[in-house]
Amino acid sequence: MVTMLRRQTATGLRVLLLLTVLCGIAYPLATWGVAHLPGLADRAEGSVVTAVDGTPAGSSLIGVDPVPTDPNADPYFHTRPSASSEGVLGPADTSTSGDSNKAAESSDLLETINQRRALIAAREGVGPALVPPDAVTASASGLDPDISPGYAALQVARVARVTGLSDTEVRDLVAQASSGRVLGFLGEPTVNVTELNLAVAAQPR
Repeated sequence: MVTMLRRQTATGLRVLLLLTVLCGIAYPLATWGVAHLPGLADRAEGSVVTAVDGTPAGSSLIGVDPVPTDPNADPYFHTRPSASSEGVLGPADTSTSGDSNKAAESSDLLETINQRRALIAAREGVGPALVPPDAVTASASGLDPDISPGYAALQVARVARVTGLSDTEVRDLVAQASSGRVLGFLGEPTVNVTELNLAVAAQPR
């Protein structure tokens, strides 16, 4: 009996040691190595984007709504609103994510959407009917860095006016931060606000 227990204990320890080496050392190292192959390393490290001086300025996967120092001279593009934010529009709290869980027929949700539409229309100097749906509805995560080309186009005139750039220059920056449909037919075209605002900030004034 004692001999059998010793054999079983020794076998269990050998299996434990083997699995520890395979699953605790070899597999993580292999995963890390594959993730850092050329073309994958940037995404594995969080898709970090840098400012003009080369310092990390955020992630292209996370949208943060900029807060202007002067609300009357707002020089940046805005993301979609976030359900996790304290205000109607933002800024988004990147430490938390998630949607509001409110149904489409929720009176609170409809009131919030109408408030957002009125605020954005006033900010951009247009009629409420011209504000696109993604400008007033939060994404599922609340951290979406992408907006529709329509919402980006709505903000071009304000950004150009405040920054002193021409409309053409700002539209070119929007085009550079734009992506088409995946494989040409999946999803919708998008504009990455994080990358776009860094490009705007890098322009000479």
